[in-house]
Amino acid sequence: MTQLEIRDLEVCHGLLKAVRGINLDVEAGEVLAIVGANGAGKSTLMRAVAGSHRASSGSITFNGQNLAEMSSHQRVGIGLSLVPEGRRLFPKMTVQENLVVGSQIGRKGEWTVDKIFGVFGNLKERRHARAETLSGGEQQATAIGRALVANPALILLDEVSLGLSPAIVDRVYSILPQLRATQTTVVLVEQDLSRVMQVSDRIVCMLEGRIVLEGPTKTLSRDQIVEAYFGLKSEAGGETDR
Repeated sequence: MTQLEIRDLEVCHGLLKAVRGINLDVEAGEVLAIVGANGAGKSTLMRAVAGSHRASSGSITFNGQNLAEMSSHQRVGIGLSLVPEGRRLFPKMTVQENLVVGSQIGRKGEWTVDKIFGVFGNLKERRHARAETLSGGEQQATAIGRALVANPALILLDEVSLGLSPAIVDRVYSILPQLRATQTTVVLVEQDLSRVMQVSDRIVCMLEGRIVLEGPTKTLSRDQIVEAYFGLKSEAGGETDR
């Protein structure tokens, strides 16, 4: 069942058109990875879906509801949560306080503050520490936890591994099996192609604001993705699928 439907979406930064004519369906319960070079429009697309960046034109529908006039807070209320690039925690608040803020949206579900501390054990002993004193990995776990305690039907993960060590990234990604088990839909922006090909059901590659490659992960080779990623010509002499 299609949960998120994007049609003819365009998003601008001033005079710069960062997202150009995007058409995309996301199925309930799938893990969709969005890849592309810096400046491809990935994060802008995520923010437009979450409501933190207004679309210039086009439509976004979530579970049959048109999101055009909904604020980002209202979108969280109907089950759509974003873990933004840069985490954006409340720096003077403690880990627990940041999580409680996320839980106040009031959606029913199995994700609670205590469950987050159970999943991310490194946060439990830091629960009373201010967010500004946390390591990068602890901040990322807190940001993910804050999104999860809102019990989203769809969670958007924007560059969650950026700047983290491989061991910490493994810990962050360890949450995916539990999200799959609860049929939570995941859309993630990720630079690490090896990891993307391990965890995703489907891959979308963006270049200069457009989707240039899309397909089930098992049908795409790393070479195909790299060619689309950089806008390279294929061996057959044609350009990558636009």
